[in-house]
Amino acid sequence: MELWLTKRVCSSSVQTDARMNTMSVVRSQPLPAATLSIPLLANGDQLTRREFERRYVAMPAVNKAELIEGTVYMPSPVRFEQHGRPHSLLAGWLVYYVSRTPGLTGIGDNSTVRLDEDNEPQPDLILMMPADRGGHAMVDSDGYITGAPELVCEISASTVSIDLHDKLNAYRRNGVREYIVWRTEEGAIDWFILREGRYQPLQIEEGGLLKSEAFPGLWLNCDAILQSDLPRLLQSVDAGTSTPEHAAFVGRLSTAPK
Repeated sequence: MELWLTKRVCSSSVQTDARMNTMSVVRSQPLPAATLSIPLLANGDQLTRREFERRYVAMPAVNKAELIEGTVYMPSPVRFEQHGRPHSLLAGWLVYYVSRTPGLTGIGDNSTVRLDEDNEPQPDLILMMPADRGGHAMVDSDGYITGAPELVCEISASTVSIDLHDKLNAYRRNGVREYIVWRTEEGAIDWFILREGRYQPLQIEEGGLLKSEAFPGLWLNCDAILQSDLPRLLQSVDAGTSTPEHAAFVGRLSTAPK
């Protein structure tokens, strides 16, 4: 049985000894002539956001690269147990919540976010409020997210050191209200809440539940998700979205903007 399935721990501790892996870019097709003069992205490059985007767009074979605090990160290939399956579970949890929350549609998977001039991450999952309901992020004319989504989720195996340090600081500084990091190799989930400019760990409540403050009714059963118990995971969303707080939230979402 995999380590991340057996520990079943939700915590806010941070491990710092993980290492980022690098990967080489292999192309089955030659680059278009127009892009040959554009340098390729490389792990560790120090770039502006504009230059990062220029090189990223010129590399269609690369499906994930991030600019964090001015440094380029190109993650290693994704493993199933450490990333693929946990990602699917967390995505299913969010999609189910959105399905029970009329008026909330801002869910995204691996969407580029233009945070500031030094940061353009590509979070595993995001959830954002509608801009006309107080949301701080929007989809710009280029089709990218600009601004800080209310909730960002990262599945973290080989990327723990960046997810809980430079990336965490970038999200905090730009006003991401809630940040979830699932450290799959340690079997732990960190849920941070932004309070007075600092991230504080969300406290686990009775029954092993973590409850969002930005999105009423978004409840996470830690034990269920770490055991890949999908029915029990979705039951926690059922419970959260059956509360008066969630009903009031849906009411606010349906109110015509002023």
